[in-house]
Amino acid sequence: MYDGFLSKDYFQQAFGYYCTDNGKVSGTLGSDIEAQLFRKLRKPNLWPIEDKCLDYSEDDIFDIIEFLYDYISKPIDGTYHDWNGCGWHYHTFDKELGRQEFLTEIDQILRDYKEGYELSVQGEILALPETGLEKLFQANLPVYEPDNVEARVNNASLKFRRHRSSIEDRRDAIRDLADVLEFLRPKLKLVITKSDESDLFKIANNFGIRHHNDSQQTDYDKAIWYSWKFNYYLATIHASVRLIEKYEQSEPKPQSSK
Repeated sequence: MYDGFLSKDYFQQAFGYYCTDNGKVSGTLGSDIEAQLFRKLRKPNLWPIEDKCLDYSEDDIFDIIEFLYDYISKPIDGTYHDWNGCGWHYHTFDKELGRQEFLTEIDQILRDYKEGYELSVQGEILALPETGLEKLFQANLPVYEPDNVEARVNNASLKFRRHRSSIEDRRDAIRDLADVLEFLRPKLKLVITKSDESDLFKIANNFGIRHHNDSQQTDYDKAIWYSWKFNYYLATIHASVRLIEKYEQSEPKPQSSK
């Protein structure tokens, strides 16, 4: 797939090209791409891709995919240098179109790898949601306190689903969602019973998510149960925001005094 995009000059803007008259013409990454790759990924022995790829680890491959997504761009306009079959030298590129085509191609591969992954439009490889939960991750929250709710939920989702997320990262993501519910708690009390409101926080408070003391229950398979906890809180936030929004819309508006 990489060779295919390379042969169509989708990396000419970043990597440059060879000209029979002018020799090596640098792209936006400069003349030493290997050094730039090391600077961005802090890893040696990744370049050139066509020579090194068979020795990549899984983590290396994912890093390279994200790197290529950052620097691909579709060639739009240029001049054809026919001397000795030199080829096209482009000066106009469309990065978004290039990324869209790359994402479509790479997702066909990533979705079939292990439990399944996808490349986000932000250029991060994320684990696919578990079967049956896709709509939960695709659904948009109503616009409600964007900085305190939507932004924090989106950041927690990315933290939980990143391909290199650790158990600690996932615990932090669950804690972040619990904090969003804590922010919503005063208004939640208006739409659910007191016992239900208390139950929402028992999981985070008693199972080693938000507190650290010897009364916490921590003897469980975190890899399995963290996924359940995260999905539970994500679904609860979606329901809570909609309940609060419905309540606020049904409340009579105070009449202004004349």
